Amino acid sequence: MEYLFLRRRNRSTTSERQKQLLSKAVRKQWEEDFVRKGIEGRKIDFEIYRSLLYQMEIRMVFLDISLSLDKLSALVGTNQTYMSNVVNRYFGCNLNELVNTYRIEYAKELLCAGGCGLEEIAAKCGFASKSPFYVAFKKAVGMTPMKYVTRSKQSN
Repeated sequence: MEYLFLRRRNRSTTSERQKQLLSKAVRKQWEEDFVRKGIEGRKIDFEIYRSLLYQMEIRMVFLDISLSLDKLSALVGTNQTYMSNVVNRYFGCNLNELVNTYRIEYAKELLCAGGCGLEEIAAKCGFASKSPFYVAFKKAVGMTPMKYVTRSKQSN
């Protein structure tokens, strides 16, 4: 996903420009990844895909600890079956994996910025506690958060 985190600064409002940039990136990605490869997609699939990315990229709903398939489906304006099918088919994973991808990318940004303890970072990223944060981080990155910080500092 090239369009992870188009918006890096926290703001209380989203601009029309952000929405337009995301919409263009989503359309381009959809064309490259699915249409040109002959993957049949319904129009409603694209709308769900685009709306889901808006919720994740701009509204950053992945930071909500209580985020669920039901809650996200309601935000997107579809049912759970359609949402689950779009995530599975077009993202190649389940919803928990997708949400954790966003959370881990956000955690990596916070870790590199410094100034937060690991428990605080876990909570800021939408994890219920430090333990699931560690498990998800190690699974996604291949190392613990502390090792990641050490390696990041060494490479800079």
